[in-house]
Amino acid sequence: MTEQEGSGRREASRLWERLLAPRDIAALAVFRVAFGLMVTVSAARFLAYGWVDEFFVRPKFHFSYWGFGWLPALSAPWIHAVFAALGVLGLCVALGLYYRVAIALLFITFTYVQLVDVTTYLNHYYLVSLLAGLLCFIPAHRAFSLDAWRNPSLRQDWLPAWCTYLLRFQVGVVYVFAGLAKLTSDWLIHAQPLQIWLSARTSLPLVGPLLDQRWVAYGAAWSGFLFDTTIVFFLLMRRVRPFAYAVVLAFHAATWALFPIGMFPVIMVTAALVFFDSSWPRWWGERLRAVFRRESHSQVQPERLEAPALAAPGWKARLALGAAVAYGVLQLVLPLRTHLYGGNVLWHEQGMRFSWRVMAREKNGSVTFVVRSPATGREWHVPPRQYLTPIQEREMSVQPDLILQLARRIARDFEAAGKGPVEVHADASASLNGRPAAVFVDPAVDLAREVDGLASKDWIIPAPDSPPIRLRPALAQGR
Repeated sequence: MTEQEGSGRREASRLWERLLAPRDIAALAVFRVAFGLMVTVSAARFLAYGWVDEFFVRPKFHFSYWGFGWLPALSAPWIHAVFAALGVLGLCVALGLYYRVAIALLFITFTYVQLVDVTTYLNHYYLVSLLAGLLCFIPAHRAFSLDAWRNPSLRQDWLPAWCTYLLRFQVGVVYVFAGLAKLTSDWLIHAQPLQIWLSARTSLPLVGPLLDQRWVAYGAAWSGFLFDTTIVFFLLMRRVRPFAYAVVLAFHAATWALFPIGMFPVIMVTAALVFFDSSWPRWWGERLRAVFRRESHSQVQPERLEAPALAAPGWKARLALGAAVAYGVLQLVLPLRTHLYGGNVLWHEQGMRFSWRVMAREKNGSVTFVVRSPATGREWHVPPRQYLTPIQEREMSVQPDLILQLARRIARDFEAAGKGPVEVHADASASLNGRPAAVFVDPAVDLAREVDGLASKDWIIPAPDSPPIRLRPALAQGR
């Protein structure tokens, strides 16, 4: 064996030791509880606020993801039953009751809900699907669970370190790519779209008048960029981790107060728990017990757990490592794929989804479909509201692949009505970050003959190169 081969084997051995090193299960068990409760609360909100009907029942037409057009959209009351099941499954995961079955069904059910209609896509719900998928392979029910109580043979105080590393990687990907998405002139030089959003919140008590000031928008833009690009590294540092998590809490509390972003702050605050030491719940448990026992902090002795012996990696462990590496590569490639298309992704939207461009743009659009019969020369103007709800129309009008889907549906309907082969053109315009509206889709292209896919869509008009809108403070305008 050469010296180089020996060095390689030693490095591989150290890697295995690091990945398989036993870590206290307590932190991941608490994360399991928080994650399950979060899903239950989210499902309950959809049912209580009537969002199930608004997003899934009322629409007559659903936009499908490329490759998932075969997935059926359930009608009432079945879709309501799906959300009720999500609430129950979330509780089962939190309680650790039939965990293996519950988390697998939760992943399938939650992912199905996200795939039913593209217009419901949100970055944070995509993250929930990914975390649920990862938890399918992490036995976080072996402690603090009803499963472990019912079957003591399941109880285990340790999990391999790779379980924590994988979850940290996933959360880290979200933050880092969200930060890199803000590395644009619109965000850093023009403070857009933050200036637009903040100026619309001047009615808030106390801070409202400040939100109309340009310097506040610039401060918020740079703070958001620096937070997203650096917070993961601070969370990984043991000494500053508590302070970094306090910043996480403050940052997401501020975004929750300023912007209508639903469960996103709760999801990210919960997800960031995976960066803490694996024994932090036991440590806090001992401190709380000491308070009730009226003991001083110096008397607190956290429970000491004996680590099991490190087993040699078998073929299952090597297969799992290979799968984890493949998953990690995929999570890096998906956000980067947009660079293959060139241009401004916030405009053409190709590669926009699954790339963690969180709150990166303010975009509005308007679309009317023009249907022409080459045989008769007749022409019809079809407004999207004939097919879509207002929410669907708003999302469709700024996403070219959705414009294409609806155009093809309109063509099928006209041909099914016996009006012969027709052409469908889109009279579409869009505004990005307050810029004047510009033509979005080539009106000369017959969208009925275009096919959706991963290839670049050359019928999307390039983004305007003008700078974004620059708002004047309301006080300066005398309002």
